[in-house]
Amino acid sequence: MDCVLLRHGIAVERDEWEGAEADRPLTERGAKRVAQVAAGLNRLGVQPTDVLSSPLIRAIETAKIVHRSLRVRSAVQIVEELLPDAPPDRLLSILRDLPLESCLLCIGHEPQLGMAASFMLFGRATASCPMKKAGACLIELPMPVKPGRGALRWWLTPRQLREMGKHGSAEC
Repeated sequence: MDCVLLRHGIAVERDEWEGAEADRPLTERGAKRVAQVAAGLNRLGVQPTDVLSSPLIRAIETAKIVHRSLRVRSAVQIVEELLPDAPPDRLLSILRDLPLESCLLCIGHEPQLGMAASFMLFGRATASCPMKKAGACLIELPMPVKPGRGALRWWLTPRQLREMGKHGSAEC
């Protein structure tokens, strides 16, 4: 099973937002960059069978942009397991129920995504794998899904993904 972890794009700054934290949206620049990142994911051959998103607006907006760009057939699923403070083992519980041939795209936040990546790769959640906004990684997970058994295939910054999308190839 392939699991792509993608952090949401650039959102309105907290001190500039007067609404609820959960409703803080992407900026116009953030949405544009997410679309460029999606083009990079497309060039890498990412073809999700399932898309999961945190319930926070900036993650949902990111998920919708990537979902549309990658032409995913299944609907975006909103899950609390991708909230910023969700324990990484909760995300693995979702993965255990999916078929081996699945390619899961998970859109969420820091520190949860970095902690989930370290949990999948090293068997323990650490803060040593932070992700930049609109950065992504691909972790291959053997079945049955267990902590520490994942294999990192790639970890790319938003800039690298955008460049891939611009140039039309995975060789930058």
